[in-house]
Amino acid sequence: MSSASGIAVVIPVLGDAADLDALLAQLEAQQPEQVIVVSGSADAAVAAVCHGHACEYVEARANRGAQLDAGARRASAPVLWFVHADAQLPEDALAVIAAAVRGGVESGCFRFAFQGPTTWYKRLLAQLVALRIRCGGMVYGDQGIFARRDVYHELGGFAEWPLFEEVRLVGRLRARGTFRVLPRVLAVATRRWERDGWLRRTLHNRWLALRFALGGRPEALAASYRALLPSGGEHER
Repeated sequence: MSSASGIAVVIPVLGDAADLDALLAQLEAQQPEQVIVVSGSADAAVAAVCHGHACEYVEARANRGAQLDAGARRASAPVLWFVHADAQLPEDALAVIAAAVRGGVESGCFRFAFQGPTTWYKRLLAQLVALRIRCGGMVYGDQGIFARRDVYHELGGFAEWPLFEEVRLVGRLRARGTFRVLPRVLAVATRRWERDGWLRRTLHNRWLALRFALGGRPEALAASYRALLPSGGEHER
């Protein structure tokens, strides 16, 4: 995969071969300069998907912050875009990022929405996320955070935490005054909400965020998060 986009896409995975295959197919039409997939374990299926899409496969310890930072350090393109494997991308995502960076934006993300058929509760939750961000609340990784590579490294990158790894970085990026929410929707997979219940999942996420804001340790919060997951879902967020 090569182009003049100047954007490296970093994708952390842990056993997400099927989702990764679909995401890489979406990316191929947009021609990123680099695609770096960072697996949290040795995974022949993920490696085979990467080989099939001619992108780079890297292994790191199973910690999303560490995986994201490992991918960022392998990248040479001037802009980094961090994407979850189960994301549904805007068709012009790379072009929109590139245009924003040319206009002076150093970092940002996309608007939040849910995948699948529209429902009132999906619309409501998306509107609440948008309101939270407008009021200064946190932007999380499922909105496709991007940053100029030099700015990312200057600010210390992602924290090597098992949960809320993006919070420190996003806070520092927003403090520079050049962080923007781009006018396109990146759609988030609904399986966690459908599995756990829409209200239960939403309240649990907000409870963890509150505990973190009050000084909770990411390791302890990650253990609480994993308690809600079925066996084998330790890395799912």
